[in-house]
Amino acid sequence: MKDFKRLLGLLGPYKKNLAAAMLLVLIETSLELVIPTLAADLIDNGIATGDVRHMLLVGGGMALCALIALITGLTYARHAAKAAYGWGARIREAEWAAVQRWSFSNMDHYETSSLVTRMTSDVTVMQNAINGGLRPLTRAPIMFLLGTFFSFTMNAKLALIFIIMTPLLGLVLFLIVSHVAPMYTKLQATVDNLNSVVEEDVRAIRTVKAFVREEHEEGLFSKVNNSLRNVGTKTNATAALNMPFFQLTMYTATVLIMLLGGFMILDGEMEVGALTGFLSYVLQVMNSMMMLSNVFLLLTRSLASAGRICGVLDEEPGLGERKNPVTSVEDGSVEFRDVSFKYAQGAKENTLQGISFKAKPGSTIGILGGTGAGKSTLVQLIARLYDVSSGAVLVGGVDVRDYSLEVLRDSVGIVLQKNLLFSGTVRENLLWGDSDAADDELWEACRKAGAEEFLRRFPDGLDTDLGQGGVNVSGGQKQRLCIARSLLKKPRILVFDDSTSAVDSATEAGIRASLARLEDVTKIYIAQRAGTLRGADLILVLDDGRLVDSGTHDELIGRCQVYKEIWASQLKGGSL
Repeated sequence: MKDFKRLLGLLGPYKKNLAAAMLLVLIETSLELVIPTLAADLIDNGIATGDVRHMLLVGGGMALCALIALITGLTYARHAAKAAYGWGARIREAEWAAVQRWSFSNMDHYETSSLVTRMTSDVTVMQNAINGGLRPLTRAPIMFLLGTFFSFTMNAKLALIFIIMTPLLGLVLFLIVSHVAPMYTKLQATVDNLNSVVEEDVRAIRTVKAFVREEHEEGLFSKVNNSLRNVGTKTNATAALNMPFFQLTMYTATVLIMLLGGFMILDGEMEVGALTGFLSYVLQVMNSMMMLSNVFLLLTRSLASAGRICGVLDEEPGLGERKNPVTSVEDGSVEFRDVSFKYAQGAKENTLQGISFKAKPGSTIGILGGTGAGKSTLVQLIARLYDVSSGAVLVGGVDVRDYSLEVLRDSVGIVLQKNLLFSGTVRENLLWGDSDAADDELWEACRKAGAEEFLRRFPDGLDTDLGQGGVNVSGGQKQRLCIARSLLKKPRILVFDDSTSAVDSATEAGIRASLARLEDVTKIYIAQRAGTLRGADLILVLDDGRLVDSGTHDELIGRCQVYKEIWASQLKGGSL
């Protein structure tokens, strides 16, 4: 319940709409409760006596109450919708803002599909708690209290019948809610699993078709889909048990009241109109109990979703900033001082172990090693995408942990191994590097990245639509656009994580030649081909997370056995 109350604090400006909706429900309910009393008066003092004037007067009053109740009900619906959907939007905004503050280590705790579910399905559940639960939650207590009061006023003996039924209904509701609560949590987790399969399959659809694995994927989807169906069926079937129990109790009470009321009419203790009005109050009280039971079920499900949402909001960012961080990077020098790193605190072995080296500003650094050697992990520490487990990484002579994250990452341009472009035009993607860049600057960055030659062939040039994820350009073109985007940042350090693997050797040589003229920018290349790093000022040779050796090509070829083996194998294979 604490999580739900906390999320209610995100209502913000929609608190007024929520308060207005509750007030309108109070008015509507009060008017509806007056109608049975007027109906009893109409029957006993109008119809029974043939007083037409009294019938018209009381009937008009009933019609007026019904009309006002209708207007307040419609107005309530508008305010409730504003409160529910406005609240949902603010919850999603809060979740999204929290995710944007996360580091890579935080993202490792959640699957993408789970985050999608928490921002869509779980938020929808919360919205339904307002949209579908506010009205009965407000009406039910009022109808129960006032209905009980009026029924006791009319006939205290008959009122005892449904008063006795109330504890029985409460017990049934408690048993159902306590049983169904954990089932709702499991239901949302099953939705996570379904979204995970859908997301993975859609993302890898080309691979699925290339390996003719459609039937296999259909089987996986069918499995999680059937699991969701079974869990959903069991959960809702359990929750639906409250309805027959409540109806049985309500109809039993109605029959008993009509039976006893009939005897009281025959004995002259009660009028027909009074019994009619009394039955109206009884039905309203029972209906209020039934509505309240549905609200409890709705609230039970929303509590499960509230806990999942607050899990996202409570996730502490893995990276923090100093109280007074450094706000400028003097130069592009890079130094690793006995750096060790592991992705999980409980991991038995480090991904990187005891890495130490220095790179001067404007120098060219090459990183070479086999798959899993820790090359990509090493460069991610420079931009502080992760924090070191021990040791220190310095940029511009300052520990990266002392910088403002924004300043540090603006000074480090990383072209990752997995290139990503966003939906939109080439121009919109390039402006991620510098939102104020003019067209001349965009074209200059594209020229240095080797992207100008193919962009000039596009009819729309910079305004070419890339499609979702850049599907309208090839892998090599995508890589060159990502390099251009990083160049527009005008960084102190440029990191290329095997980011020219999809371009031909001639184009790659042209890109490197253009980048070599950036004398004040430190360039760090991760490459699979040793020949491309031959002219680097410093080459780091990694093996199983350790720095085997470092130096120039001539130095390493003479003393480093691992480097000599890589060089010889690639020379023999013709890849240099």
